[in-house]
Amino acid sequence: MASPFSLTALTAPVSDRDHIWGPETAPVTLLEYGDYECPDCGKAFFVVKELRQLAGDVFRFAFRNFPLMQKHRHAERAAEAAEAAGAQGRFWEMHDILFQHQQALGDAHLIEYAAMLKLDTERFRSELASHTYAGRVGEDIASGIRSGVQGTPTFFLNDERYTGPPDVESLLAAIEQAAES
Repeated sequence: MASPFSLTALTAPVSDRDHIWGPETAPVTLLEYGDYECPDCGKAFFVVKELRQLAGDVFRFAFRNFPLMQKHRHAERAAEAAEAAGAQGRFWEMHDILFQHQQALGDAHLIEYAAMLKLDTERFRSELASHTYAGRVGEDIASGIRSGVQGTPTFFLNDERYTGPPDVESLLAAIEQAAES
């Protein structure tokens, strides 16, 4: 059986700069470079959600923005919206809403989601209009490119590129194997 990992390593290890869900002490870190408008990332969202229930404290999950702007016209703006929500302590809630509403990522929708999350909508609107978090999104893209990311979703498991199928069973097996090593 072929290894579900490639020789490509993550060039910018997961750190406090990242959005991380799960315990810091987890033996396994799964990082996704994702695009909020990408249909395959939408499927991966539900896979990761299930993994979070099945694997529990064995792993932590980190997300970095990798909007494919040439394919998805709302992806960059959605990434900036997630970062703006993150600045108000609600990154994961916005992340989830964006993936659950991939077909509705225009500015009016983003502001509606901010209101649903009870964010300071004036601050959110202002930061979105001035592209306050474009630099942060650009940093994620640059780190992805340096790590060989060409499309989404792209996963790294403990800093090694995961190339196996992005389904629950395969990722769970890889997480369990990494936890044992």
